[in-house]
Amino acid sequence: MTTPILDRAADDQAAPPRLGALLVMLTGTFITTLDFFIVNVAIPATQRDLHAGPATIQLIVAGFGLALAAGLITGGRLGDLYGRRRMFVLGLVLFTLASLACGLAPGAGFLVGARVAQGAAAALLTPQVLAIVNTVYTGEHRAKAFNAYGLAMGFGGVFGQLIGGLLIRADIAGLGWRTVFLINVPVGLVAVPAAMRLVPESRAPQGARLDLAGALLVSTGLVLIVLPVVEGRQQGWPLWTWLCLGAAPFVLATFAGYQRRLGQRALVDLRLFGHRAFSVGAVIALVGQMAVASFFLILALYLQEGRGLSPLESGLIFLALGAGYFVSSAQAAQVAARLGRQVLAVGALILALGYGLLAAVAGVIGTGGGTGWLIPGLLVAGCGMGLVMAPLPAAALNGIEPRHAASAAGVISTSLQAGGAIGIAVVGVVYYDVLGAGHFTGAFVAGLAVVSCCCAASAAVVQLLPRP
Repeated sequence: MTTPILDRAADDQAAPPRLGALLVMLTGTFITTLDFFIVNVAIPATQRDLHAGPATIQLIVAGFGLALAAGLITGGRLGDLYGRRRMFVLGLVLFTLASLACGLAPGAGFLVGARVAQGAAAALLTPQVLAIVNTVYTGEHRAKAFNAYGLAMGFGGVFGQLIGGLLIRADIAGLGWRTVFLINVPVGLVAVPAAMRLVPESRAPQGARLDLAGALLVSTGLVLIVLPVVEGRQQGWPLWTWLCLGAAPFVLATFAGYQRRLGQRALVDLRLFGHRAFSVGAVIALVGQMAVASFFLILALYLQEGRGLSPLESGLIFLALGAGYFVSSAQAAQVAARLGRQVLAVGALILALGYGLLAAVAGVIGTGGGTGWLIPGLLVAGCGMGLVMAPLPAAALNGIEPRHAASAAGVISTSLQAGGAIGIAVVGVVYYDVLGAGHFTGAFVAGLAVVSCCCAASAAVVQLLPRP
């Protein structure tokens, strides 16, 4: 068992943890990211098996992301107070149990509740990974660890569709769609004892305490934004969605004012946003994830509904995206060493180029022609994603005091989740408006135009980062 360390000592003197510790933490990152995407390929089978209606199905997808986004900042603060390894292990245990509940769900309502529990557990463990890396690694080791974090997160998103398709196709023990959740159980059983043995403990200095009122305010504010954004389009934007969106700024403003009065006892120390790298990095995370998460959605819809591919065949097409991501992520640290902050801008522009190639090819081949023509564009897009996602955590958390590591990581992770939800909603509106006329190709191309604009916006915001 490792011994606890104080942040100050860890920041300057502690030796980097062994490779096993990093692998355990990245396993947690991978499976939580995977579960955000893998469920999409299981939706048709789940709907048939549990006799679930469209609204319930949307909650099965959205419940995870909603609970995750709402709980990340609080989860980060709990790590600061009670130990980051302890909260990581607790989150991993709860995530494993929630995954088991999802896989054994007797009905659609039970599955919705289990998915919300999954998201809450993910919110507890996810910010601890960035915080531990930022606290116990230094120099070159920290940059490599952050790069590995981006790689694991990207792999979970890029290969989620393929892994889900393979599991459903294998139909292990006749479990069908349930295997996409049950696969987490053996992973958790191995990762939990490994984390307790290998991951070093760290926490903020003594004297801080949990701000329950602040946790309630920020969670409520985020729910008021994310829930109507995720559910609004499917329900025709009823009055409650607009009321929620209108109330959200007031709730978050109340949270900010309350945090300012609490000072150092606050859930989120607002002085963090005085660090330009952190505040700009949070914006880049938000806008960049709008371009990435929504692209996964419209590509899956185009391949499966527009071109008639099975989940497995669609997942195999995603391999080209994963190949580009793997290559660029592996080289991102070296590229960042030469280009500095501009590696993020270059990555965003390469990502936009890939989207442009896909739009051009899709416009030519329509819903006929060979899907192989999409591969070059996917490779280029994957390369751009790797150059953005891998260096981003290091750029955003550069200069943050270790005692605020988990809270800062929670804010960055929240920006990523909120960006994904907002991007899916905005691009989904454009996609389905065009699709209403029966044009799958036109809908795909229109969606690509929107996400390309998000990439351009990300490249512009990068220029606000401080020079190294």
